[in-house]
Amino acid sequence: MSTVFNFTFVPWFRSVAPYIHKFRNQTFVVGVAGEAIAAGKLPNLAQDLALIQSMGVRVVLVHGFRPQVNEQLRTKGHPARSHQGTRITDEVALDCAQEAAGQLRYEIEAAFSQGLPNTPMAGATVRVLSGNFITARPLGIVDGIDFQHSGLVRRVDVAGLMRTLDMGAMVLLSPFGFSPTGEAFNLNMEEVATSVAIALQADKLIFVTEVPGIRVQPHQPPSDDNPIDTELPLAQAEQLLAELPPSQLPTDPGFYLQHCVAACKGGVERSHIIPFAVDGALLLEVYVHDGIGTMVVDEKLESLREASADDVGGILQLIEPFEKDGTLVKRSRTEIERDIANYTLIEHDGVIFGCAALYPYPEAKTGEMAALTVSPHSQGQGDGEKLLKRIEQRARLMGLESLFVLTTRTMHWFIKRGFAPVDADWLPEARKRKYNWDRRSRVLVKRL
Repeated sequence: MSTVFNFTFVPWFRSVAPYIHKFRNQTFVVGVAGEAIAAGKLPNLAQDLALIQSMGVRVVLVHGFRPQVNEQLRTKGHPARSHQGTRITDEVALDCAQEAAGQLRYEIEAAFSQGLPNTPMAGATVRVLSGNFITARPLGIVDGIDFQHSGLVRRVDVAGLMRTLDMGAMVLLSPFGFSPTGEAFNLNMEEVATSVAIALQADKLIFVTEVPGIRVQPHQPPSDDNPIDTELPLAQAEQLLAELPPSQLPTDPGFYLQHCVAACKGGVERSHIIPFAVDGALLLEVYVHDGIGTMVVDEKLESLREASADDVGGILQLIEPFEKDGTLVKRSRTEIERDIANYTLIEHDGVIFGCAALYPYPEAKTGEMAALTVSPHSQGQGDGEKLLKRIEQRARLMGLESLFVLTTRTMHWFIKRGFAPVDADWLPEARKRKYNWDRRSRVLVKRL
């Protein structure tokens, strides 16, 4: 192996290790759109899912089959009918759905059975088990439309799923459910994945989709100035959904977002929308800090919020020990009161455990993150990263293109999170005039 490979591989592998430890024994529900399989992405998706499972993650895979059913209907010369984005499943459509599901299940099981030498699946043993884990009920007549064999999830067999996962197997679910009378109902993949994630209280729900995620400005076209919003707090996602028109097509901005919101409100801590068009999107989203798609996070409002004048005393109490040991520059009560609108806080049960401030320099399209502090009683629980993400969101909303910090002791923490060292001369002129040359703080910058 070349020296260059060693130099890049070792730091990369070490950076991934914390995520491997964190996700071991966690449960992920992965919903794969049928369009991904139609686009030929199944072999690589299977390899990535097998790799994730080999690192101790319990995986429930739910596949879609929208394009496959439409193709079956075209072959039979039967029209595909839907209403408000939901398929009307008549007898012919039900037969087509059953045929498509059987074919896809065969293809998926075959993909997880490959084991050629010199491939990621070499030596892997992935047991894929399916079953009647979903009880369904008819959707019925809505707006005068009889949906016939289209249904909704009535119940998820949690005990059966858990026993299967405890065996070390991957669970494969088709978007079908069965009634107590033995009737089969065609379901939406998105609803099945969401219902299963909530029932299992899964750690993650991940949709592998046609869309790259949710844009920072969803109403505007994609551009370098309108990138994917990599993290949406649940409250912000709910507000966005309320502003968007009703979604009927998978490419509509709110189509997958509505299911992510439902999952988070149902107890799933994190829900993701990632693009199948990017090879390795699953690995990039799960094991890379910034991810590649959009993650909806159930951050309670009382835990992560902007500061008010009532918080000045708590902030002073939090940062005082770090000012005494020289980690932070000393700030007076007057200064914090003046700048209180710049601060973001994390609190638990009314006690402030973390804070950070954003000082924008609009003329340079950059901003300084200052006073990033996490209580010693809360360190190691990800509060620093939550504060960093919120400050990044605030900076993007202000139209800033970068974020910089000045630090004397925590440089490596920032470097691991995408910051790069620069010379102090890089600073905006207004900030450069206040730079303390005696303190010799290192300047680090992250592009947003």
